[in-house]
Amino acid sequence: MIWNTAETLPRKDIEELQLNRLRWQVEYAYDHVPFYHEKLDSIGLKPSHIQSLNDLQKIPFTVKDDLRDNYPTGLFAVPNREIVRFHGSSGTTGKPIVVGYTRNDMENWTECCARMVSAAGVTCEDTAQVAFGYGLFTGGFGLHYGLERVGVSVIPISSGNSERQLMFMKDLQTTVLIATPSYVLHLTEIMEEMGIAKEDLYLKTGLFGGEGHTPEMRELIEARMGINDTQNYGLTELCGPGVSYECLHHTGMHINEDFFIAEIIDPKTGEVLPEGSTGEIVFTTLTKEGIPMLRYRTKDITRLFYEPCACGRTHTRMDLIMGRSDDMMIIRGVNVFPSQVEAVLMGIEGIGQQYQLIVTTEKFMDRIEVQVELHDGGILDSYSNLEKLTNEIRHKIKTVLQIDVKVTLLNPKTLERTAGKSKRVVDLRSKAF
Repeated sequence: MIWNTAETLPRKDIEELQLNRLRWQVEYAYDHVPFYHEKLDSIGLKPSHIQSLNDLQKIPFTVKDDLRDNYPTGLFAVPNREIVRFHGSSGTTGKPIVVGYTRNDMENWTECCARMVSAAGVTCEDTAQVAFGYGLFTGGFGLHYGLERVGVSVIPISSGNSERQLMFMKDLQTTVLIATPSYVLHLTEIMEEMGIAKEDLYLKTGLFGGEGHTPEMRELIEARMGINDTQNYGLTELCGPGVSYECLHHTGMHINEDFFIAEIIDPKTGEVLPEGSTGEIVFTTLTKEGIPMLRYRTKDITRLFYEPCACGRTHTRMDLIMGRSDDMMIIRGVNVFPSQVEAVLMGIEGIGQQYQLIVTTEKFMDRIEVQVELHDGGILDSYSNLEKLTNEIRHKIKTVLQIDVKVTLLNPKTLERTAGKSKRVVDLRSKAF
């Protein structure tokens, strides 16, 4: 279902709207954020120089360290009295980032999320269970407000306590589940333990975000939960969820182009790449009052395509995220993304869905150990079966990556479960010297 006719504007009208809003956003940031004023002045760029969408490329990039260096509110364009909501990152890799929303920002965020849930086929007839954490993390509140705007009945259960999650799903006849995909797979394990079949639930639709997941993981989730798995994308720095989202055709994630402009750049050189290229996606906000973002480097690797979708939406779509430029590991000269390993593992029978990559250095050579849980720990008692499965995994990963890896099979439930983002890579190389 299309929520707003703005999602179906002709390309010419979209670009005209984007240019008008871009010129406003650049001038607004220049006038209200000293960081941007100084940054643009340092290269002799004035807001009046933005006369076309191509002029966006003249603006310097903004990166996550800029938010950390200006912690907590140095990039805000308004005083705190005009901020009605603060959100932020966990700060697990350094200082947290803090973002703020004006009342108008909150209205626009809700609009973006209403479009997202509508694109997934969710209506006022549904009951949605939000298993994202509520707090500084944007996921829970973003989806909550968008769902309520559409008229959905919302269960704000938050994350954790899987048995209680499943109890409410059954008793309140939940039809829509909002969570990270890795947590959904964890729920399927708990369902098996509790003797709950997918037919015992009323689930129809999944709105999954917070971390990417491969088509292979999607197939596994749909088979185990009996739902239509849709993915969505967002960043705290931009607004949270609602930047882009899948419709029921699963042909990429529709970007809310009247609120964001997307570019694809070479992650090494920063050069804007030709249409259809794969690279790092960069976003510029178009309506943000609390904390405008000009050319924000996401480090997420994807591509854009512009032809209208069969659903009727005309906004640019982005492919599913294949990885992050900072997650990409170079192992003996080969570029390796965790998603490539995941795609292999999800297609092998006998193993679970939880895995971790351990990267080390031995004799000055980088090596990867793939630790993956077994679906049934009983196989550990059979050396021949264990060796056969280990060799199958090694062979299939080598076929994809073109490098050999060590495979370690673990008992079920050995690796840590979390309702948030799963830690897939443990890089120990810095400790090897």
